[in-house]
Amino acid sequence: MATQKKDDRTRNWTFIVYPESAPENWIEILNAEQVPFAVSPLHDKDVNADGEVKKPHWHVMLMFKGNKSFNQIKEITDKLNSPVPQKVSNAKGMARYFLHLDNPEKFQYRKEDIRVFGGADIKQHLTSASEQKNERYDGIREMCKFIDEHGIVEFSDLMAYAMDNRADWFELLCDNSAYVVGLYIKSRRHQKTEQ
Repeated sequence: MATQKKDDRTRNWTFIVYPESAPENWIEILNAEQVPFAVSPLHDKDVNADGEVKKPHWHVMLMFKGNKSFNQIKEITDKLNSPVPQKVSNAKGMARYFLHLDNPEKFQYRKEDIRVFGGADIKQHLTSASEQKNERYDGIREMCKFIDEHGIVEFSDLMAYAMDNRADWFELLCDNSAYVVGLYIKSRRHQKTEQ
C-alpha cells in the first residue's frame, strides 16, 4: 500500500481514471464524496514519445475546502481502481492541462468537454489574465450601454436588475467594477439635473 508523509496534506488532488478498469458508476461514487471535482475530456488522442497512442483516460481534480492527506484521497481512488493520486500544486495549471492549453505539441481537447460536479468552478483557470480583463471590460461596456438605454440614474436600480437577471454583471459589481459603474451613473444623474 502506498503512503506518504503525515504532513503531506493539501486541498487539491488529481488522479487518472481509466475507462477499462473504473466501475461504470465512478462519477456517482465521486459525487457521493460530496466534494467539488472536475473531469477532463476523455484523453483518447494522447501519444507517447515513440508515437504509440496512450490508453484512454480521464484526469480528475478534487477540490476540497480544507487539506486532505494522501491516505484520505487514496481511499477514494481505490474505489475507482485508479493509480496513485498526486497533489496539485497549481490548480490553474492542472485545469489547463485537462485541455493541453500550454502544450501546443499535444492534442488540444475542447473546453466544452470538461465536466464539473459539486459546485466546482474552474472557468477562471482556463482563461488567460488578458482574456479575463477583456471579459471584465466587455461587461462594464454592456452595463454602461444598458444604463444609457434604460435611463438608470441610481446604482441600486442597476444592482437590483443584475441580481435578478444578469449574474455576470452582479459578480462584476460585487468584485471590482462597482466604483467605475457607480461614477458613470452619478455622472449621468448630474447631467440630467443640469439640463
